[in-house]
Amino acid sequence: MTLIEEIASKAKAAAAALRAVPPEKRADALNRMAGKLAEVREAVLAANAADMQEASHLSAAFRKRLCVDDKVFQYMSKRLKEAAALPDPVGRILEERTMPSGLHVKRVAVPIGVLAMIYEARPNVTTDAAAVALKSGNAVILKGGSESLRTNLVLADAMRSAAKEAGLPEDAVQLIPTADRAAVAELLRMDQYIDLVIPRGGKSLIRAIAEGTRIPILKHYDGICHQYVAADADPEMAAALTVNSKCQNVAVCNALETLLVDSALPDSTLLKIADALRENGVEIRGCERFNARVPGCKAATAEDWDTEYLDAILSIRVVDGLEEAVKHIAEHGSGHTDGIITQSKELAAQFTALVDSASVLVNASTRLSGGGDYGMGAVVGISTGRLHARGPVGPAELCTYKWIAEGTGQLRK
Repeated sequence: MTLIEEIASKAKAAAAALRAVPPEKRADALNRMAGKLAEVREAVLAANAADMQEASHLSAAFRKRLCVDDKVFQYMSKRLKEAAALPDPVGRILEERTMPSGLHVKRVAVPIGVLAMIYEARPNVTTDAAAVALKSGNAVILKGGSESLRTNLVLADAMRSAAKEAGLPEDAVQLIPTADRAAVAELLRMDQYIDLVIPRGGKSLIRAIAEGTRIPILKHYDGICHQYVAADADPEMAAALTVNSKCQNVAVCNALETLLVDSALPDSTLLKIADALRENGVEIRGCERFNARVPGCKAATAEDWDTEYLDAILSIRVVDGLEEAVKHIAEHGSGHTDGIITQSKELAAQFTALVDSASVLVNASTRLSGGGDYGMGAVVGISTGRLHARGPVGPAELCTYKWIAEGTGQLRK
C-alpha cells in the first residue's frame, strides 16, 4: 500500500468512526485545536518565515496569500472557535411526514464522508478546512501547495494532536506530507475512499483536477464579479461601495472586476467614482462611452470583460438600463457574486430575480459574499456550481442526507 492509499484508507476509517461522535465532542475538538494553535504559534511563524523565504522569487500577490502574520494567525484561531460555536448541522431533520399507511418518514442530514481539499498558498485554508470538515462530521485529507508545506505541517500536527486529546480519531485530519505533484494525481484516483474533492486555487489547478478524477468535485473557476450602478444610485454610496468591492482585497475571488454604470448617471457621479478609484491606486479600463465622459482612462478591450484581474485594475462599461446590465452579467459573469446599487426596491427586486449568481447583493460590497459575513463561520470556499452546494461552503453544505422510515409492520401492497 502506498503512502497516499494508506492516508485515504485511514481517512475512510476515521469518517466511519466520526459518525458515532456526538456534536459536543466535535465542538470540543475544534476549541482544543484553537488552544493547540496558540501553543505552537512561534513554530507556525518560524515555519512560515522559511516558506516565505523560499518563495521570495514569486509574485507579491502570491506571497501575500502565503504569509501568516499576527492578523492571519488570530484569524485562523478565531475561525476554529466560531466553527465550534455554530449549530451542529449533523442530524438535522430536513423534512418528515407520516404516510396514510402509518409509516413515518424523515430526511436527516448526515456527513458526506471523506473530503479531499487541494489548494494553493493560503495556510489559513488548512485550519478552515479542518474546522468545516469536523463540524460537519467529515474526515478531511489536506493537500496544500508545496510553497506552504512547512507551515501546513506544523498546523496539521497541532490539529491532529488536539483531535486525539478530544477523543476523536486523529486521522480525521491528515495532510499529504510531500510536495511531489504525483501525490495529487494518485490522490485523485482514490475514488474507493474519497467522496468529494474540493479544489481551491487558480483556474488551471481546478481544471486539471476536474479532468483528472472520477470523484465528484465542488468547484468554482472564476470570480468575475460586477456591480451595477443604477441611474438613481446615491453618489457617495456608489463611490464607497465600488472602492470597497475593488480595493479591500484585490486578490480574492469576490473582489469587484467590472463596474457597470447606467448611462443616465450624471457626470459628477462618474467622476466621483473614478476619482475615488484613482486615489486608491486602481487602473481604470473604460469603454468608449465611459472614457468620453471621464478623461484619462485606459481603453477597455473585449478581453477585459472576461478577465478576473485579482489586481488593482477595474473595467467600467456604460449600459442603458437594468436590462443591458443583466445581459452583460449573463454573458461575461462567472456566477459568483454580482450586485446593484440603487434606491429603488422595485429595481433591486428585478435585479435579484434576473441575475443568476451564487450571491446577489443590493447596496452592499461584493466583499461581503464570504461565509463569515453570512453568519456561516469558517468556509472551505465559494461554489459557483449548482450541485449540490452554491455560494459559501460551510458545515451545512458539507452534509448530504439519508432517509429514515419507521413502521409498525407495514407491507408493500
